[in-house]
Amino acid sequence: MKIYADGADLESMIALAEDPRISGFTTNPTLMRKAGVDDYEAFAHKVLETISTHPISFEVFADDPAEMVRQARLISSWGDNVYVKIPVTNTAGVPSDDVIRELSADGVHLNVTALMTVAQVERVATASEGGPGHVVSVFAGRIADTGRDPMPIMTDALAALDHDPGLELLWASPREVLNIKQAEEVGVHIITVTPDLLAKMKSFDKDLDQFSLETVQMFHDDAAAAGYTL
Repeated sequence: MKIYADGADLESMIALAEDPRISGFTTNPTLMRKAGVDDYEAFAHKVLETISTHPISFEVFADDPAEMVRQARLISSWGDNVYVKIPVTNTAGVPSDDVIRELSADGVHLNVTALMTVAQVERVATASEGGPGHVVSVFAGRIADTGRDPMPIMTDALAALDHDPGLELLWASPREVLNIKQAEEVGVHIITVTPDLLAKMKSFDKDLDQFSLETVQMFHDDAAAAGYTL
């Protein structure tokens, strides 16, 4: 399973490009805004000066299908390693099937994003036929936020893409490092991981007694550092 770093902090992205665990990158307008990016295209070009071989996804922000296609073609032209993120629907809930179909025919690599149902995955798979290979991002973390177990949905989503080896299933929006193990169990092709979750991966298979002791030490040290008295 490939790990893609998710974020929009330029310094962090450049550093992670040297991390052998990282196979690609994803970002989106929300992450860019939080990171203080004020010039979308200038930021993308700056990133691509360093990240020129790893696959990296930049998202369209148009809501009109024709404008989505125009933006997608422009973004795709920025580099051979660029995937264009297309939302599964526009803000009115209209499926982006025609957009996906047209860009697939043009040979544009896509990352179709914000999916949460198997029916959406099936529809995207059909619209992607004949394309150069796409990523299909199912937001398992957001599915879990609704109280639903994402594992059966991700398993069925993988089966829905199985007929086309050019389509890769991505487990998006993980909430904890356990999700990495869950994604591996399902057999998804890619998971996005934030720098915070990547740092927590060092605890995989850690001895629980040792982890317990370190937690006790943390509480004790923090109380002492704060100067608490009773």
